[in-house]
Amino acid sequence: MSDQYNEYLEEHIGAVQKAAQWMVDNLPSATELSNYDRVEFLNLTKEHDESKFSEEEYFAYGEYFYGTPDEDAFNLAWLHHIHNNPHHWQHWVLVNDDGTVGDSCKVVALEMPKFHALEMIADWWSFSWRSGNLPEVFDWYESHKDCIILHPNTRKYVESVLDEIREAIDSGADR
Repeated sequence: MSDQYNEYLEEHIGAVQKAAQWMVDNLPSATELSNYDRVEFLNLTKEHDESKFSEEEYFAYGEYFYGTPDEDAFNLAWLHHIHNNPHHWQHWVLVNDDGTVGDSCKVVALEMPKFHALEMIADWWSFSWRSGNLPEVFDWYESHKDCIILHPNTRKYVESVLDEIREAIDSGADR
């Protein structure tokens, strides 16, 4: 497979871990977690995106981003990924099969455990760490939040964590 894809995976996972450690070191929301949740959060980042190395995802992802894209193969790989990685908000969206077509009650956002929500934020923020532009995540969230389906409690938590990150960056917290 592509050396470029392998390099991307290594850099991405490293950036997620770096963002997560920074969050634990600098954010009240992370330090206020129970010891179990804090350890769980950091442990999850050590295994972050492990499924991207699986047969179901690896080749489809690699080809999509660094070869000849196959939309159907990538969509199946993405579906596998979100179903096997609870740090993605899509993992927590339940699509019921009752009701009528267009019934807004058919889609239900379940509340994410805080350690998964923090990993999701670290995942989003990892791209800012890789680019060296830490505030970039705020613009990304603003431009995507209307399409991100979150339980109201999860959205409130995610946005409060993002606010904490912004405040810490603005106050000059170490990288």
